[in-house]
Amino acid sequence: MLRKGIALAAFGLAVLAAPAALASGPAPAPLKEAEFSFEGPFGKFDQAQLQRGYKVYREVCSACHAMSLLSFRNLGDKHGPFYDEKYPNSNDNPYVKSIAAEYQINDIDSETGDVVQRPGASADRFPNPFPNEPAARASNGGALPPDLSVIAKARHHGAHYIYSLVGSGYVAPPKGLTVAAGQHYNKYFPGDLTSASADPHHVPPGGVLAMAPPLAAGKVTFDDGSPSSVDQQAKDVAAFLMWAAEPKLQARKEFGLAAMSYLLIFTGLLYWSYRRIWRNVAH
Repeated sequence: MLRKGIALAAFGLAVLAAPAALASGPAPAPLKEAEFSFEGPFGKFDQAQLQRGYKVYREVCSACHAMSLLSFRNLGDKHGPFYDEKYPNSNDNPYVKSIAAEYQINDIDSETGDVVQRPGASADRFPNPFPNEPAARASNGGALPPDLSVIAKARHHGAHYIYSLVGSGYVAPPKGLTVAAGQHYNKYFPGDLTSASADPHHVPPGGVLAMAPPLAAGKVTFDDGSPSSVDQQAKDVAAFLMWAAEPKLQARKEFGLAAMSYLLIFTGLLYWSYRRIWRNVAH
């Protein structure tokens, strides 16, 4: 009984202490306001925005971040960045083939067994910029760049978080905050800066991360002539990563709308039938 009482007491203390532990560091700054076309029950992906977002990923993010769950052919799927109704089979989409051919894919020579490189094909997955994890860490100061395939679903607030983080999160460290070499302060990155703050009673929001500010004005030239500001690049790549994580988002919304319409009509018919059949029967 004594052991049971001690165990229960310890459990109670742990439960009481848990909220305090979770709240030990200040929350990140409130995310920047943004509106995305795919939000809401009737939201749709903006294909032009997805194309711009892909270009930001290709020219900036892909140097460090993989998208191992995405194949080139997915870019030509319905509601995707390069979908063309003339090519229902995205493997036949010439634009997708052209994009894939820009990459070099590791393959095995069938005669010698040696590792060779060949131009990418639409069926290939996006290649990893590093051959293995140690190489990735060595190139990034010991930090492992996360795979971006489903990053918009893996992070709270998804596209809004990505947009805020890379678009306007990198600011000068607040006074009294010590940031180690190779680290960068970001007010939207979740972390606990208590140990790095000169005043433990006034800890700034946000955290530090190894990724340097990835975007800069004019860093990417958009084919449709859109202004290449940091804000535009951040919003477009956030939308693209949301599509990558939820490529069937728009199709699911369309199906849900059709299903709800069917159920509404069916309910009306069922009620009308009920009233007609039982109209002369006393209840």
